[in-house]
Amino acid sequence: MSQPKTRKPTLLLHWRGLGGWNFYFLIKFALLWFGYLNFHALTNLVFLAWLLLPLPNERLHRWRNWISVPIGLGLFWHDTWLPGPQSILSEGSQLAGFSGAYLLDLVNRFVNWQMIGAGFVMLVIYLFVSQWVRVSVLVSLMLLWINVVNMAGPSFALLPTKEATPPVALNTAAQPNKAAANANAMDQSAPPTSANLTAYLNKFYASEKQRVTTFPDTLPADSAPFDILIVNICSLSWSDAEVAQLRDHPLWKHFDIVLNNYNSATGYSGPAGIRLLRASCGQTSHSDLYKPTDRRCYLFDNLAKLGFKEQLMMDHTGVFGNYLQELRNDGDLQAPLMSQAGISASWTSFDSTPVFNDGELMQRWLDERQKSADARTATFYNLIPLHDGTRELGSTKTAAWQPRAKLLFDQLDTFLTNLDKSGRRVMVMIVPEHGAALEGDKMQMSGLRDIPSPHITHVPVGIKFAGMKAPHQAQPMTVEAPTSLLALSDLVSRVVDGQVFNAANVNMSVLTENLPQTQVVSENDNAVVMMYQGKPWIRLNGGDWVAYPQ
Repeated sequence: MSQPKTRKPTLLLHWRGLGGWNFYFLIKFALLWFGYLNFHALTNLVFLAWLLLPLPNERLHRWRNWISVPIGLGLFWHDTWLPGPQSILSEGSQLAGFSGAYLLDLVNRFVNWQMIGAGFVMLVIYLFVSQWVRVSVLVSLMLLWINVVNMAGPSFALLPTKEATPPVALNTAAQPNKAAANANAMDQSAPPTSANLTAYLNKFYASEKQRVTTFPDTLPADSAPFDILIVNICSLSWSDAEVAQLRDHPLWKHFDIVLNNYNSATGYSGPAGIRLLRASCGQTSHSDLYKPTDRRCYLFDNLAKLGFKEQLMMDHTGVFGNYLQELRNDGDLQAPLMSQAGISASWTSFDSTPVFNDGELMQRWLDERQKSADARTATFYNLIPLHDGTRELGSTKTAAWQPRAKLLFDQLDTFLTNLDKSGRRVMVMIVPEHGAALEGDKMQMSGLRDIPSPHITHVPVGIKFAGMKAPHQAQPMTVEAPTSLLALSDLVSRVVDGQVFNAANVNMSVLTENLPQTQVVSENDNAVVMMYQGKPWIRLNGGDWVAYPQ
C-alpha cells in the first residue's frame, strides 16, 4: 500500500523572489560601499521581508509591488543624507523666492551624471547575471549580514575608511591657553554610542547655559571712546579660502588677532546673525534661538548700556528669509538700517534683488563716523556677495565664487588701509556667518548647507585695532584653541574701556589669554554635528548618531 505524498504548505508554493527590487537593493549596497548612504539596516530588512512574503494570489502580488513603489522611494530618501520633509517644508517659502536661473543651477548640480552612468552599467550587468544566478538569495544574505554587523555600534562602513575628521576641521597647532582649555573641557572618554553622544550633547548645552560675559556697569572716567565694527560675511570658511587660494591674500596681514579654530555653530544666515547678537551667553540649541533669553545675552544691548550707539548696515535688503526681522525679533537689534541711497549695485542676488557695493558702503560708514558727534558706536554689518547663486549684473548665470571673494577681500583690504590712514580708533571684527560649501562631500552637494559640517562652520575670524598708539605686531596673534561666539563677547568686554588704543605697548598674547573655549557643536534645524574624540559625528532629525562620512 503506497504512502500518501507529503504536501508542502500552500503558502510555500508561492515564493517569487524580489524581481526588479533586487536592483533597488544592489544600488543601495553600492552607495553604502562608497559611503553615500545613512543606511537604516533594520528598516531595509523589514522592507525586504515585506517584498518576499509569499502571496497566493497574483493580483495581490501586483498590488503589493505598486504599493511598494512609494514606500521604496521614501525609504531610499530616508537612507540618503538629503534634507528631510520637515526641512524642505520649512525652507519651501524661501525656495519660492529663488530666481528660475538659480533653481535650474541647483538642479544641474544635484544631478550626478557619473553616478547615473555607473547605475546604468550596474543595471546591464544585473540583467545579464540574473539569467543564471538567483540574485534574490544573494541580496537577502547580504542584507542579513549588514544587520548583524550593524549591531556592533551606532554606525559602520563596508570598507575600512580613513579618519573622518576633515583636514580643515581643526588646526593642529598647540593650544597656548591651557588653563582655559582645562576649565572648559568636557569628558570624552565614553565610547561613541548613540546614547553616550546624546548625553554628551545634553551636558554641553546644560554647561553652556551657565556661561555669560560680565560687562562693567559703567565705564571708568579715563575710558577712551572708540567704535566697534562687526563685519558679518555670509559664505566664507577656511575651506572655501583654501579652495579659492585666498589664504595668502594681503587682507589677513591687517589683523592683530586671528581665531584659527572658531566655530560659527550653524550653516544658515538667520541663526548665525541671532547667535552673534546673543554672543554674551553660552551656546544654545537651535530651537532656543527663537525663545526669549536673558537680557545679559545681547551683545549690542550690553554695549548700548555703556554708551555705544547701535548701528546696522547691510549690502542687501534683508527681506529674503525675513533676515532683518529675525535680527530685530530674536537678536534685539533695533537700530535703523543705514541708508543705501546712492550706493551702486555690484551684483544680483539669488533672489534677483541687488547686492550693493561693499567698498562704497564701508567708505560711507567711515565718512559718517568722521563727521558724527557720537563718541562710541557699535555697528553690525552684514554682507552677502559670496552667497551661492550671486550673479553679475544682467546675467542669469551664477558668478564664480573666487573672483567675487577676491573683490570683497580687496575692498576690505582697501577699507582697513584707509581706516589706518584716518587715525580713527576702531575695533574691527571680521566674523563670517558660515562657509559657502564650495567643496561638496558624500553627505551634501556643493552649495548645500543643510548639514553644518566642519568644512562649513570652521570660519576665519580676524580682529583689528585701528588707531592704536602701540605698534602693530608683524604677524597676527593666532589663537589655536577651539573658540566660538562667547570668545568674541569676552574679548570685547576686555577692551571696552578703550585703553588698548592709548597704551604704549599692547601684548596680544596677554589680551587673548584664557579666552572662553567652546567645544565644537554645530546645529541647524534638523541636523547636529559635533566633534567627539577627534572625529565629527552627526545626528539627523533626532535619530541615531553616525560618524560623519569621509
